[in-house]
Amino acid sequence: MNKKYNWAILGCGKIAKKFALELKGLYNANLYAATSRNIENATNFASEFGFEKAYGSYEEMVKDPAIDVVYIATPHSHHLEHSLLCLNHKKAVLCEKAFAINSKEVLQMVNASKENNTFLMEAFWVRFRPKFKKVLELIKNEDLGKLKMVKSDFNFLGEYNPESRLYNLDLGAGSLLDIGIYPVFTSLMLLGNPTQIKAIPQFSPTGSEESITVFLSYKNGATAILNSSFKSAYKNDVELSFEKGFIKYDRFSNEPILLQTTTKNQQITFDAGPNLGYQFEAMHVMECLDKNLTESPTLPLSTSIDLMSILDAIRKEAGIVFPNHD
Repeated sequence: MNKKYNWAILGCGKIAKKFALELKGLYNANLYAATSRNIENATNFASEFGFEKAYGSYEEMVKDPAIDVVYIATPHSHHLEHSLLCLNHKKAVLCEKAFAINSKEVLQMVNASKENNTFLMEAFWVRFRPKFKKVLELIKNEDLGKLKMVKSDFNFLGEYNPESRLYNLDLGAGSLLDIGIYPVFTSLMLLGNPTQIKAIPQFSPTGSEESITVFLSYKNGATAILNSSFKSAYKNDVELSFEKGFIKYDRFSNEPILLQTTTKNQQITFDAGPNLGYQFEAMHVMECLDKNLTESPTLPLSTSIDLMSILDAIRKEAGIVFPNHD
């Protein structure tokens, strides 16, 4: 029988609530500790979701020998600090995306994982959702020909607040690392590393990038057009153009996938599973820990390194700088 793992949450914000809600449904996951810089926040979070303990100090939490794995849900400006803290105390880490601010920080995290022989994975939950797995299956099995273009968007209308993580440069603000990372991840998964990058950003009064359009080209002749913005209505579509067909889907919803070829036009359904789908990444982490792995074979650390390298190149092209990190 698989081991039951004691999970700790580091950072008790909105994304942590979504993750904790779905973690509760996994038989081999024990909601053990909620952790915040503010003990009241941690206590309220623990009470709401049924965690056994609450810590008002990250340093105190990682010294608890009962904790097996930590889900890091703080702003990505703090992911390096918090990942290193956990890894250096031999706690397996599932760290929210963006994995860090830049490649230098990601490599420090990866090196710490290897030096401590301790599991580390980026929490790119869409990689493990049944919908994305079905898309990969369709690409592999359908006679669509070569993939020629990826068009991917993630936009929503956000409130302007110069102190929020969306606009505060000290928190790694900007649409690219917050939501643009999803379209970039999609292009990386389907087309690999690009050979040429062009970017058109729009900046907010704080100096953060609030919208960006990215053009990528590849040595096989394929292209990608990627958009992210806090300043336009919600849109989260992916369109894949092949030599002989077309696939379109909404990244997060459980709506059917649209598949068109020269001979058919159909909607592809799939087993979406319960809730939003955050539980699938947690299930995968525990499967890896059952096998004593220090990284995921499905989402290896090399993928996170490649992803951050592309994001670095886009930021360089667009003139996006984080003074406390770059």
